[in-house]
This record gives sequence, structure tokens and C-alpha cells, in this order.
Amino acid sequence: MKTTSDCIGIREYLLRRRLQPHHETATHGMFLSPLREERTPSFSVRYDKGLWYDFGLGEGGTLLQLVMRLEGCSMAEAIRSLRKGSADEVPFQPLPTALPREDSPLRILGVGEIRHPALIGYLRERGIDPAVAGALCREVHYAVGERRFFAIGFRNDAGGWELRSPQFKGSSAPKSITTFDRHGDTALLFEGFFDLLSYLTLQHKATPTADTAVLNSVVNLPRALPFLARHTTIHAFLDNDEAGRLTLERLRSALPGATVIDRAESYRAHKDLNESLRSSAKVSRTPRRRGRKL
Repeated sequence: MKTTSDCIGIREYLLRRRLQPHHETATHGMFLSPLREERTPSFSVRYDKGLWYDFGLGEGGTLLQLVMRLEGCSMAEAIRSLRKGSADEVPFQPLPTALPREDSPLRILGVGEIRHPALIGYLRERGIDPAVAGALCREVHYAVGERRFFAIGFRNDAGGWELRSPQFKGSSAPKSITTFDRHGDTALLFEGFFDLLSYLTLQHKATPTADTAVLNSVVNLPRALPFLARHTTIHAFLDNDEAGRLTLERLRSALPGATVIDRAESYRAHKDLNESLRSSAKVSRTPRRRGRKL
């Protein structure tokens, strides 16, 4: 019978996720954290002991604990995934032992790469490049009571998921913002993650290159203020509705020293950036009528 010692090592696992050590000895390596965005390596790995420690989070553990954290799977599923030695990404693994949170009837069963044709079709229907979504989102399987579902999932900074599908718009607890820290002076602010995906699709980029905050709900603006306050210029991609306008006013009032640019002016004829993207995509697909010959 195989044991966990038959699995790949922690260094090999990180390499297969395309994470290279920035500093390394025979027994120790320093990596960029796979658990968060950072520029200075602070993810320490002891090859000789098979342990990791993220100095930025103040957390550490074994390879199994890292796989469980990154892939949202149980220990048994993490062991099976490691034995398979899957390259690049551990595939979707269900969590049969997952229990519902006391404060939410929705429970996450498992996460993986976006593969279901219905979800890929949903992304294309909304004008989103599936490759862009695949870099930032996951296919999330969840349950409400005894019924099971799946959706596009976008993780927030607290570990909760924003969930979207043709039939569902919701989230799992805890609810929070999502940030991408590139240590710049300029920040981009989006109301929802489909607006971020729309922006990246238009820019032909897989991930944000500038500091970015996604509110995941306008009520989360206070949570984003400490992050946004570090920036001299903020480009706000909010909705063209009353909630979006109030959020813009509150942002300017809370950060009087920052230059807040209302980027919604560029899509004022539409509800939000994603609707603008879909509209332009429809126009580009509409065939031109040929003139009648005389």
C-alpha cells in the first residue's frame, strides 16, 4: 500500500505549478507565495523536512495541507492527486465530507479548472475570453441543501467565493473584496468580477498588471478603502446606476487626496462594462448588408 512518502515532493509540486525558487540551497528554498499576490518571495520551503511557511500570512504546514488549501480538497483527495503527479494543475476533486457553514446554507464541494461546456459557453455569451477567466476563476461545485450545482467561481481575500452561472448569482461565506497588489501608485476599482474579466478581455491580458480591487458588492467599499488609500490615482469602473454613482461619491469623499477617475463615462450608454463589451461584440459579429445592384 502506498503512503504519502510515495507522493511527489513539495519542491516538485511547486515547480509543476510553474513556481521557481528565487533563492535555494540543498535543503531550503524561497518562493513567491502561491496563496497570495506578492513581489518579494516570502514563501519558505524546507525540502529536508517537507514543510512550508508563508511569512506574509503567518501560516505554514505540510505539502498535503498546502494542496488542500490551494485546491479546496480533502486530505484523501489531496493524497490521490499527489500520487497521480498531475502536471500544472490538480484537477477537480469532490469533497464528500464538506459540511455546511452555520451561517450559510450554501457549501462548497470542490474546485478545479473551468471545463464544463455550459460554463465555457456562458463566458463566451458574456463576451469573456475563457483563457482570461481560466487565469483568475475556477469551476466551483457547491450544494444548497441536498441539491448540487456548479458555477464560475471568483475567490475573495477572505476565502469566500463569488459564484455565477446562467441560473445563479450568489456567493459563499465569508463575503469580502478581492485585491491584486502590484505595489504601484495607480489602482483599478471594479464593482464585480465580470467587469474585471471584461476589462482584461478588452486589454488582451490574462491577469491585472496594475493594483486592482474588486468590491464584489458596493457595500464592501469600506473594506477596500485601506487598500485604495495607498494610491494617488484610482480608475473606477462602476455601474451606471444609482448605487454606482453613490459609491463613486463616497469613494471621493473618503479619499480626498486621491484623483478618482470615473471610467464609467466610456460606457455611459450601458449598465456596466460587461454589458458594453457584449454590445460591442454583437456589433462586430453583425454581417454588413450588401448594397443592391443597379
